[in-house]
Amino acid sequence: MAEGTWISEVAGGYGTTLETTAHLFSKKSRYQQIDIYETRKLGKLLMLDGIIQLTGFDEFAYHEMMAHLPVLTHPAPRNVLVIGGGDGGVLRELGRHRCLEELHICEIDADVIDACRRFLPETACGYDDPRVRIHVGDGSAFVKEHPGSFDVIIVDSTDPGGPGEPLFGEAFYRDLKTALRPGGVIASQSESPYLLPDIVLRLNMLTHKIFAYSDYAVIQVPTYPTGQIGMCVASDARDVRPQAGAVPAALQTALRYYSPEARAGAFLHPLFVDRLLEKARRS
Repeated sequence: MAEGTWISEVAGGYGTTLETTAHLFSKKSRYQQIDIYETRKLGKLLMLDGIIQLTGFDEFAYHEMMAHLPVLTHPAPRNVLVIGGGDGGVLRELGRHRCLEELHICEIDADVIDACRRFLPETACGYDDPRVRIHVGDGSAFVKEHPGSFDVIIVDSTDPGGPGEPLFGEAFYRDLKTALRPGGVIASQSESPYLLPDIVLRLNMLTHKIFAYSDYAVIQVPTYPTGQIGMCVASDARDVRPQAGAVPAALQTALRYYSPEARAGAFLHPLFVDRLLEKARRS
């Protein structure tokens, strides 16, 4: 078998390398460099500014946890907002909840949406749900303009430093709280405790400061650097760690990662992460 082209995500002294067989799409948008590849072993690959966003091999792990954990924390969600998430994977998972009446997504880069709908239909099929409302624009500005509007807000952001940078600050998290309806829940992409502990600490400090209840869950995603990514979950109404209720049988059958057991395990951490989170709670 002929060798393909090896590409790497490299930053901060750490890297991940994948073998690709075709470069399906490349465009410099107004905000970032967008690339989609076919890989030899891991299905299609989406990269933004050289950073791995997803592969077909393991995207289900991230998208299932980001969608189902916060929605199943809320006792009666109806309206959900996704900030970022232009690949459509979180929307796909949200669409499995028939109780939801409106699925809003605010993505800053229309070119990401278009590219994913063309080349990544396995995730971008989330846009086909008639409940979806697409808003192209700055997510931090969007939440300011919609106080008291959403039961669940999911922040599926890129890493800090690119167009997602405003989504990692205190003002944004305060605006998230204002945009929630009473009893609302947020979940935000919150980085790896191995690779970016300072960001994990900062985001957990913010959620502990702003919300009555908050916690940090870890998702196993092999193609992300260190094989892990975290999410902050927060609410003013209820403890976010316990399972709110049983997962409907039809939903559980459709899933590959999320389960009550996987949810519980996501909040169990090695000692160094527990110490980091305790530091966040004391600050």
